[in-house]
Parts: sequence; structure tokens; C-alpha cells
Amino acid sequence: MDNLEKVEKLREKAGVTYEDAKKALEACEYDMLDALIYLEKLGKVDAPNMSSYTTTPDNMPSKEFEQAQTTYENDCKGTSFGEYFRKFCRWCGELIRKGCDTNFNVMKHGREIISMPVILLVLLAIFFTGLVVLLFVIGLFCDCKYYFDGHSNATVEVNKFCDKASETCENMKNDFQGK
Repeated sequence: MDNLEKVEKLREKAGVTYEDAKKALEACEYDMLDALIYLEKLGKVDAPNMSSYTTTPDNMPSKEFEQAQTTYENDCKGTSFGEYFRKFCRWCGELIRKGCDTNFNVMKHGREIISMPVILLVLLAIFFTGLVVLLFVIGLFCDCKYYFDGHSNATVEVNKFCDKASETCENMKNDFQGK
């Protein structure tokens, strides 16, 4: 925008004469905002009506503002590593508690041979995987039945799987023997 256009624009916006607009722009190196402020200081243009905001008790923020502020603050709070670690520890503790409350049992011909907490079975399986798997398979072929007992609904499903494994093993033995 060239200087003539700026003079014309300031004259329209401020409602001053062409000469006043030109003098104000020349005094402010043709900066429109500075020229408008210059005209306000000379009293040729009325200053805009001002509004203010305060946090004094007389002017309390609205409930919507408080809710928005609370939501914003909650969204800004990130979950720290410590919180994740505490959740993980609680989860591990709950898992260990369930492992201690649930038992793994081995039965042969209706008599219980072994009963141990599941947590012990898991530890044995972690450190002696091959040996544990071998003992399970040998136990199936020696008419051993496995089941879990505890307070969980999951034990019912696992026990169904154990029963199917025992039946499958029994069928394989019968097929091998020709029965």
C-alpha cells in the first residue's frame, strides 16, 4: 500500500481530515497503528472503550470457566514414571496373590499325588521348562489327571482343557494298544 492509500485509509477509519491523517502518518513514518495512537493523543480520535478483567472476589469467574480450568489442568497432568511403576507393582502383586490362592493338583486313580500353588509351578516352568513339560507328558501317559482349584472362574476353563488333554492321551494309548 503506498502512502497516499494509507492517508486515505486512516482518514476513513479515524474520521479525520485529509491533512490531519497526512500529518499523523508523516510524524509516525507512515505506520498506521502509530498514526492512529498519535491522533488519539492529540484528541482528534476517541480512544476505544476499554474493558478489563479482574480476579477479585466481586467478579468471580463463572462455573463453566472453573470447569474448563479444572478439565484443562487435569488434561495437562501427565502420568509420571512413578505412577506407571506403582501400577505395575500392584498388577504384579495381584498376580502373585492369585498364583498363591490357586493350586495345581495332580491326581492318579482318584488319589491326590501333588498339590502346589500355581506360582511355584510357574517358577518351576520358567527355570526348568524342558523338565516340567516332559513330566507333564509322562504323567498324562501314566494316567495322571491335572486340575486347578481356586477362587477364579478361569480355573473352570483351564480344567476343561486339562480334561481334554487327558482324554486325548487316553485315546492315543488305546489306539496304540489296539483297543
